[in-house]
Amino acid sequence: MPPESTSSEARVDSLFDSALCAHRAGGIVEAEAGYRIVLAANACHAEAHYLLGLIEQSRGNLSEAEGGLRRALAIRPDFPEALNALGVLLDDVQRFKEGEVAYRRVMALLPASATAQYNLALLLLRSGQYADAWKYYESRYDPSIRSGVTALPRHLAFPQWQGERLVGKSMVIWADEGYGDQIQFARYVPLLRQRGVSRITLVCDEALKPLLETVDGVDCVISDPFAVPPHDYWSLFMSLPRYFGTTLETIPTTIPYVVPLQEKLEHWQKKLPVDGIRVGLVWKGNPHHGNDVHRSLPSLATLAPLWSIPGITFVSLQKYHAGQDARQPLAGQYITPLGEEIQDFADTAAIVAQLDLTICVDTAVAHVAGALGKPCWVLLPSFHTDWRWLTDRADSPWYPETMRLFRQTRFNDWTPVIEEVTHALQAWALTRPHPNRCATN
Repeated sequence: MPPESTSSEARVDSLFDSALCAHRAGGIVEAEAGYRIVLAANACHAEAHYLLGLIEQSRGNLSEAEGGLRRALAIRPDFPEALNALGVLLDDVQRFKEGEVAYRRVMALLPASATAQYNLALLLLRSGQYADAWKYYESRYDPSIRSGVTALPRHLAFPQWQGERLVGKSMVIWADEGYGDQIQFARYVPLLRQRGVSRITLVCDEALKPLLETVDGVDCVISDPFAVPPHDYWSLFMSLPRYFGTTLETIPTTIPYVVPLQEKLEHWQKKLPVDGIRVGLVWKGNPHHGNDVHRSLPSLATLAPLWSIPGITFVSLQKYHAGQDARQPLAGQYITPLGEEIQDFADTAAIVAQLDLTICVDTAVAHVAGALGKPCWVLLPSFHTDWRWLTDRADSPWYPETMRLFRQTRFNDWTPVIEEVTHALQAWALTRPHPNRCATN
């Protein structure tokens, strides 16, 4: 090999390493420029094509991203990282068959890849292929994924349930994923009772404890994971659908399966507005959620068109820092600010139970409303829409009859969604009888 060639390759390698370091440090613009310089010198640099594809994917430029990933794969057909990224992209644009092929190619190359199994599970769940999805979804608590799953109960001296006969057996159900997930999958507790489980203990976050104590069939709810007494088995909340063979057609839909507490109802009744049709609002989720920048609205002001509808009184259930928006709304955007006073999900349930409708982004409040059997409209992003809402549906089989879904059709553009919600709310309000409520002291 001529010395000039070796020197040129070394220079390209050095440029690539510098761009990669910038990328890892968050210097996206610098990294992009570096990768393009690398490709100008060596158009067959698969890693540079792949990483440029990831940058475009993160910006929502999916056509450019796909081009970069496919160029990387044309150079290196067995490039698992590029195949996985391509699968994610194809999943995002609902090209499920192609995405499935990409993930299965990764699994063929790396049979132990929890990432490929997990991504395949999400694709199958999102496309409604539940029967094949649940087994792969168990990869979600692999150490390489974590995905927000709480620590597994390794300290327990009894085994994880794998579908064994349950008559006369006791079981612990362990907190799995986020608040909304725990609420959504608490519906399986009565079904465990039907299988003959003698005692059921839930381990969950303290904020969920008073609400999940109302689920039929629960004997005990514990928030201290190290205070669990001996049982026969333990299971994760979100592993239960697998062993019940849940499909779209067999989702348990006995609703409501949580109950608002009477003392909480009385407490919040005094704080709720008396006049008008009560509509609760949540415009932001937990800021630590991985997709929060896309699933949350910019601010309460984004919902301003809703105030053009007469006869509606709005109530804020918004927690986190964004709850302050409700205390300083835009002129003419009056809203009763309750969110910052909420202490736990029993409070949320007591408020939602006394509303006529809840409108929210994809956050746990939607599951509270759904589990109560109360009307709820959910605003969904186009980017990384959560699997449980499926695709191209305005309803949810998990919460039939009471839940309505409003979806973005353009990346990060909420304007058409809010316009659709405004028209829907105006039509819905016309069908509602004027509430006859009495003020309480």
